[in-house]
Amino acid sequence: MTVLNAMNALDALPAALAALPYLVWLVPLLPLFAAAAIAVRMLLQRRMGDAQEPLTAGLASAAALAVLLMLLVIDAAALGGFAPDDLVFGEWLRIGEVPARLSFVLDAYSLPTATLIALIAWIALRFSATYLHRESGFQRFFLGMCLFLAGMLLIVLAGNAVLTFVGWELAGFSSWLLIAYAWERPLATGNALFVFLTNRVGDAGFMLAIGLAVWSAGTVDWAGLAGDRTMAPVSARLLTLGFVLAALVKSAQLPFTPWIARALEGPTPSSAVFYGSLMVHAGVYLLCRLQGLLVQVPDVMALLIVVGLATAAYGGICALVQSDVKSALIFSTVTQVGLMFFLCGIGVFWLAACYSGVHAAWRAYQFLLAPAYLELVRRPARPLPRWLAHRRWLYTAALQRFWIEPLASSLLTRPTLALGRDVRVFDERFLDPLIGAPRDDDYSTLGAPRDEDYTKLGAPSDDEGQAVGKAAADELIRGHGLAGRALFSFADRLQRLENRLLLSGGGALTQALQRLGHYADTIEGLLEQPRYLMLMVMATFVVIL
Repeated sequence: MTVLNAMNALDALPAALAALPYLVWLVPLLPLFAAAAIAVRMLLQRRMGDAQEPLTAGLASAAALAVLLMLLVIDAAALGGFAPDDLVFGEWLRIGEVPARLSFVLDAYSLPTATLIALIAWIALRFSATYLHRESGFQRFFLGMCLFLAGMLLIVLAGNAVLTFVGWELAGFSSWLLIAYAWERPLATGNALFVFLTNRVGDAGFMLAIGLAVWSAGTVDWAGLAGDRTMAPVSARLLTLGFVLAALVKSAQLPFTPWIARALEGPTPSSAVFYGSLMVHAGVYLLCRLQGLLVQVPDVMALLIVVGLATAAYGGICALVQSDVKSALIFSTVTQVGLMFFLCGIGVFWLAACYSGVHAAWRAYQFLLAPAYLELVRRPARPLPRWLAHRRWLYTAALQRFWIEPLASSLLTRPTLALGRDVRVFDERFLDPLIGAPRDDDYSTLGAPRDEDYTKLGAPSDDEGQAVGKAAADELIRGHGLAGRALFSFADRLQRLENRLLLSGGGALTQALQRLGHYADTIEGLLEQPRYLMLMVMATFVVIL
């Protein structure tokens, strides 16, 4: 009887393996459920002391472990031929006539990458439970890590560009959340803002590519975007450039490299899984997913070769002059990822994918070990190579990271902060009066002088100014002939009407017009800023496209 039961169980095993891949939608949902549970606990409990840490860490670790075990079983089903390459669970969005389905892809790229992500995240979460003990942001850290895990799993398992973009944004948001982990420090919030703004450039490229895919390819599925080589060359090139821009930014390739060094402001475990091993490879994964489209545009692949080699050289030189281990590791990561982009440029996508997996595992181990290096390493640091030490100009440039970071700050952070100040001024001067909020009548922020300022300077009053203006008009403008005198008389009567109704002072109409004039001055002062001209130009291009 026992033997018969065992045989029946073996007969049912293939059916169970074939059914399990259809639960793949649970893989990104489990970390989201853990994040939601942690968030609810943070909202309901005012005091989050040491006694609450084990449950929070346990929720996050259990979700990561469950995802890892589920992916291992799905891997076994795929190896046995029981898992389909694509799974569709219905339509959740429609862009015009193009559906965006809730679809997942289970192939040789997605499953190994997802399994590695779950493994590294689980190890990092277990490590963080002790590393961040008694930290004030303990709960926020595990909340951000669960969101990041869900985002990365969506990136690699999603079957279309729209669902991938959801994971792309979720990973970026959690990255910003953990870089600003020590939010009370201005340096942390400033670095988080810089990283957030830089990644928005890549997000714009991703969204542009999605729009072009809808317009030119009529699909957002990765299988459809791989193409049958029937897409017009211009459409294929523009579509590819949008995705390549997103990949370059997310993987910190030149000229977008400066953000990754600032991202080290977060705790070491988040640096390990975000920028050392996982998120920095998301751009490489995106290129591997789009290899069928990339091979149709050789000039874009040539661009990948140039950018990859330049980034590898930049990261390698900068890594040689770093004085702390985490900075040296992050620039070494930039070098290795640059080589992966080079491999994608020459068309060896399978090697780039294998390279990224091995590098992710090794770099995660190094980052998690970084806090213990001072205890483990007893010998002094290696001296500079001779070829670099004898070229002081190159050594100075490497110390300054080739001055790319100040340039990026001038182009991204400063205009955004100025834009925020302008929005605040606009809100105070325009929106607050509309809703009846108290406002300050001092318009000196925008450089508009007040009436009392004129009085202090000895300027004429309104009545005196009108008299002077009328005298000047009478002196300069003369009507000749019947038509001229009639026109001049008509203009004089209009002027008197205007003086009586509008400029006589007091009255609701006068106050309303004065307020409207102040609003117009406010808007004009804002629009004179150069950054708004750039915004209007960009908006024009968006409308055209």
